[in-house]
Amino acid sequence: MLFLGLVIGAVVYSTMGIQAYRVEVCVEFQGRSACRTAAASTEEQALRAAKENACALVASGVTDTIQCGSHTPPASVRWLARP
Repeated sequence: MLFLGLVIGAVVYSTMGIQAYRVEVCVEFQGRSACRTAAASTEEQALRAAKENACALVASGVTDTIQCGSHTPPASVRWLARP
Protein backbone atom coordinates (compact mmCIF):
# COMPACT_ATOMS: atom_id res chain seq x y z
CA MET A 1 0.00 0.00 0.00
CA LEU A 2 2.86 2.36 0.84
CA PHE A 3 4.52 1.53 -2.49
CA LEU A 4 1.33 2.38 -4.39
CA GLY A 5 1.13 5.72 -2.57
CA LEU A 6 4.73 6.50 -3.47
CA VAL A 7 4.15 5.63 -7.13
CA ILE A 8 1.04 7.81 -7.32
CA GLY A 9 2.90 10.63 -5.59
CA ALA A 10 5.81 10.36 -8.02
CA VAL A 11 3.47 10.45 -11.02
CA VAL A 12 1.61 13.48 -9.72
CA TYR A 13 4.86 15.27 -8.88
CA SER A 14 6.39 14.60 -12.29
CA THR A 15 3.33 15.73 -14.23
CA MET A 16 2.94 18.83 -12.11
CA GLY A 17 6.68 19.33 -11.83
CA ILE A 18 8.28 22.70 -11.51
CA GLN A 19 7.85 24.48 -14.80
CA ALA A 20 9.79 27.63 -14.16
CA TYR A 21 9.48 29.06 -17.67
CA ARG A 22 6.12 30.20 -19.05
CA VAL A 23 5.92 32.07 -22.37
CA GLU A 24 3.38 33.33 -24.88
CA VAL A 25 4.50 33.12 -28.52
CA CYS A 26 2.65 34.61 -31.47
CA VAL A 27 3.32 33.54 -35.07
CA GLU A 28 2.18 34.84 -38.44
CA PHE A 29 2.10 32.36 -41.30
CA GLN A 30 0.48 32.71 -44.73
CA GLY A 31 -1.69 35.61 -43.63
CA ARG A 32 -2.92 33.93 -40.45
CA SER A 33 -1.79 34.57 -36.91
CA ALA A 34 -2.11 32.79 -33.60
CA CYS A 35 -0.73 33.05 -30.09
CA ARG A 36 -0.20 30.21 -27.64
CA THR A 37 1.18 29.83 -24.15
CA ALA A 38 3.40 27.02 -22.92
CA ALA A 39 5.32 26.16 -19.77
CA ALA A 40 8.39 23.98 -19.35
CA SER A 41 11.37 23.42 -17.13
CA THR A 42 13.76 25.10 -19.61
CA GLU A 43 13.51 28.28 -21.64
CA GLU A 44 14.16 26.47 -24.93
CA GLN A 45 11.46 23.85 -24.31
CA ALA A 46 8.88 26.48 -23.41
CA LEU A 47 9.63 28.54 -26.54
CA ARG A 48 9.52 25.49 -28.79
CA ALA A 49 6.25 24.19 -27.35
CA ALA A 50 4.49 27.55 -27.59
CA LYS A 51 5.67 28.09 -31.17
CA GLU A 52 4.67 24.57 -32.26
CA ASN A 53 1.22 25.00 -30.70
CA ALA A 54 0.72 28.35 -32.44
CA CYS A 55 1.91 26.93 -35.77
CA ALA A 56 -0.52 24.03 -35.45
CA LEU A 57 -3.38 26.54 -35.49
CA VAL A 58 -2.30 28.54 -38.55
CA ALA A 59 -0.74 25.84 -40.73
CA SER A 60 -2.72 23.32 -42.75
CA GLY A 61 -1.07 19.97 -43.20
CA VAL A 62 2.23 18.48 -42.21
CA THR A 63 4.35 20.40 -44.74
CA ASP A 64 2.97 23.78 -43.67
CA THR A 65 3.36 22.90 -40.00
CA ILE A 66 7.01 21.97 -40.50
CA GLN A 67 7.64 25.10 -42.60
CA CYS A 68 5.99 27.32 -39.99
CA GLY A 69 7.83 25.71 -37.10
CA SER A 70 11.29 25.72 -38.62
CA HIS A 71 11.34 28.72 -40.95
CA THR A 72 9.02 31.30 -39.40
CA PRO A 73 10.36 33.46 -36.59
CA PRO A 74 7.89 34.34 -33.85
CA ALA A 75 6.01 37.60 -34.39
CA SER A 76 6.22 38.21 -30.65
CA VAL A 77 7.49 36.51 -27.50
CA ARG A 78 6.20 37.51 -24.07
CA TRP A 79 7.64 35.84 -20.99
CA LEU A 80 5.04 35.26 -18.28
CA ALA A 81 7.35 33.54 -15.79
CA ARG A 82 11.11 33.20 -15.60
CA PRO A 83 13.29 32.23 -12.66
